[in-house]
Order: sequence, then C-alpha cells, then structure tokens
Amino acid sequence: MGEVLIKVSKLNKIYFSSSQENHVLRDINLVINKGDFTVVMGSSGAGKSTLLYTLCGLDSITSGEIVFDGFETKQMNERRWSLLRRNYIGFIHQTYNLIPNLSIQDNIIFPALLNSNKINDIKKKARELMDKLGILEIATSLPSQVSGGEQQRAAIARALVKSPAVIFADEPTGSLNSENGKHILDILTQINNENKQSIIMVTHDIKAATRANRIMYICDGKIKEDIKMIYKYDKKDELKREEEVFQWLKKQGW
Repeated sequence: MGEVLIKVSKLNKIYFSSSQENHVLRDINLVINKGDFTVVMGSSGAGKSTLLYTLCGLDSITSGEIVFDGFETKQMNERRWSLLRRNYIGFIHQTYNLIPNLSIQDNIIFPALLNSNKINDIKKKARELMDKLGILEIATSLPSQVSGGEQQRAAIARALVKSPAVIFADEPTGSLNSENGKHILDILTQINNENKQSIIMVTHDIKAATRANRIMYICDGKIKEDIKMIYKYDKKDELKREEEVFQWLKKQGW
C-alpha cells in the first residue's frame, strides 16, 4: 500500500437555497495514495466536479474531514489553503480561466512566479511545455486571439509549469479534438509514470479513463464502485483496456 495523499472521512456537501437543500455528496469515505492516477466518473449531476473542488479546497464542505498530505484541512483558513494550492497543487479547470489582458506565455508563468523568483527557469519550463503542447507559436497572443482548444492547452501548461505534486483536472480534454486530447493524455500519463506526480481527473471519456490505475464511479453523491487496474496503461493494450473499462462502466449503469 502506498503513502497516503488524501484521506476523506464522512464527507458531505449540501447546497442550501431558500426553497430546498441539494445534498450533492453523501458520507464519502476515500483514500488516495501518492503517485496514483485516479479518475472519477459518473453521470451528469452525480457530484464528480464537486468532489474534485472540495478535495483541493476550492469549495467548502458541509461536514466530514479531509486530510491532505498530513494537513487536517478542517483547521485551515483560506490563506493556508491558498499556500497549499500554490505550492503543491495544479488545477486544470473545465473552463480555461485565463487572464484576458495577459499573453498566453504570461498566463502560463504567472502562477509559478507567485512562489519563485527564478524567472528565467520558469520561462524556460513554460516554453518547453508550450512546445510540447503545440502552442509555442501563440506565446505572445492574447487569449481572445486564439482558439478554445489552444486556450485549453495553455491552461494545462499553466497547471504543469510549477511541477506540482498533485494535479486536479476537470474534464481536461473536453474541448479538444481527438488528436489533441490524446496528446494531452499522453503528457499526463508520462508525468505520472516518470515524475510520480499524482493526478485526480474527472472525465466522461472512456479513452481518458483508461489512463488511470484507479477509477471511481459516483452515483447520487456516493462512491458506488471503485476499481484498481492490475496493470499499468500501455499503448499496445489500449483497446483491451478500453473494453475492460467499458464493461465495468456498463455494470455501474453508465
């Protein structure tokens, strides 16, 4: 058993309105180990993105406990959460969240500069990532001057530029075509295998899910099933793995 990254106990999330309560997450218990590539799947409205956002402190919890790499987050204020995210976490949003008046390159390097004064090293890493992601030629462009797919790839480079210990990704390939989506998945798979960076990813895409060594299926705010793959992803076994995941998902009612 690996070293624990996140431990969740009896996690509940309820959104309150004047007319009703929406119980999105219900008594979730969960352990995620360091170095895991974890995928969260389920139908729309099942609570996937809410779980992702609560695990990294971008959304509050109603009750329960989250221990993040030894930090008891119940005791943490927003400033401490911000420092934790700045130093340990990269987040790939479903929407790009790029700063409109900054160039693509400046959008990528800006978060890394918040906790480092090694500007030249950060710029070098950013340009390597832009080259790998096929967006180096738009480095000086503004977000409004490039396509949605290029903005998404810039957002992914921004999440990776500071080499975070854990990457949270909310549908990172959702706005990309199949070729670019596969390229992004190859990069995430590579950094997980080679750098042992932990990845927690929400997706609807079976091809994306096959990259994980663990898949959780959420239904009505609860983890219905949790499967660990017995062997690592390998391109030559891709179709076999896709079929295994597809058959497992069918059993969950996907």
